[in-house]
Amino acid sequence: MPEVTKEQIQAAIKEYVEPDLERDLVSANCVKDIAIDGDTAKVKVELGYPAAGSAERLAAAVKERVLGVPGIAKADVEISCQVQAHSVQKALKPIDNVKNIIAVASGKGGVGKSTTAVNLALALAAEGATVGLLDADIYGPSQPRMLGVSGQPESKDGSSLEPMQSHGLQVMSIGLLIDEETPMIWRGPMVTQALEQLLNDTNWSELDYLVIDLPPGTGDTQLTLAQKVPVSGAVIVTTPQDIALLDARKGLKMFQKVEVPVLGIVENMSIHICSKCGHEEHIFGEGGGERMAKQYGVRLLGSLPLNAHIREETDNGNPTVAAQPESRVTEIYREIARRTAAKLSLQAKDYAARFPRIVIQND
Repeated sequence: MPEVTKEQIQAAIKEYVEPDLERDLVSANCVKDIAIDGDTAKVKVELGYPAAGSAERLAAAVKERVLGVPGIAKADVEISCQVQAHSVQKALKPIDNVKNIIAVASGKGGVGKSTTAVNLALALAAEGATVGLLDADIYGPSQPRMLGVSGQPESKDGSSLEPMQSHGLQVMSIGLLIDEETPMIWRGPMVTQALEQLLNDTNWSELDYLVIDLPPGTGDTQLTLAQKVPVSGAVIVTTPQDIALLDARKGLKMFQKVEVPVLGIVENMSIHICSKCGHEEHIFGEGGGERMAKQYGVRLLGSLPLNAHIREETDNGNPTVAAQPESRVTEIYREIARRTAAKLSLQAKDYAARFPRIVIQND
């Protein structure tokens, strides 16, 4: 029998389309090495996104394809993850110590954007990434309560802030700097300036992802923030009802306008399951997020149920992903996190950080 070639192994792996990536591993440039020793093949796969929850499944799928190659009796598959920095809007520079910023937005309030943002951040961390969360909703900062964080952030040098820590996340919010019941009676420019300061003057520590919970809506404040914050990608949160989808479309178009890639749509409160009898009911309509995703050529990252536990847990400072790590809802959040990060991993990389800064000094 002729010797097995790397090309044969590669062709076999190419037949498997990874569900989170929606691409095969070869064309996504994730297969880093193939070594063949007699009837044994060793394959090294390096993903550009955290995937603790799917690594086992992925290794088994690759192994199955490799063992299907005639002449191969044993296959070893090694899965690793390396998150890279991705490019941002042309006129902006990335934030120090932050590889990627993911903006979570909604066209209107009341669709569960902040709940989705905090659970997305926790899910990315559960998948193996180093994650921060910036509460940019200046008028209604809710993340301190959702994460059970209180007290004021420390400043070691008098000019920058140390992020608070909660459930493994680095957290910053205007809500940590003011009294919880103090209304923010600020005009647009003050809001933008406050957010820029929170973003730039926080000592983030080597983050793979910084999730930003943006204010709801698509007005001047949101547009300015989208233009001034160096974002690698955005996630749009909506509910299935037509009025929410109408506003979500505006949010999607706003990001397209400022050249921020939309990574996908999360459909919240998609179905209600009765806690007494198990009856399923689409209270806010059905399939709206999927139709919108198809219309604009973006991915439906996932659909979340209308669930009393989600609200109760976030109200108590212990969001679902942290409170119930083995639950089906947490599984959905983690699927959404992997799909979001996988989509981002396919985008253009930012190589600026790899090059040394050259400083010319006159003696």
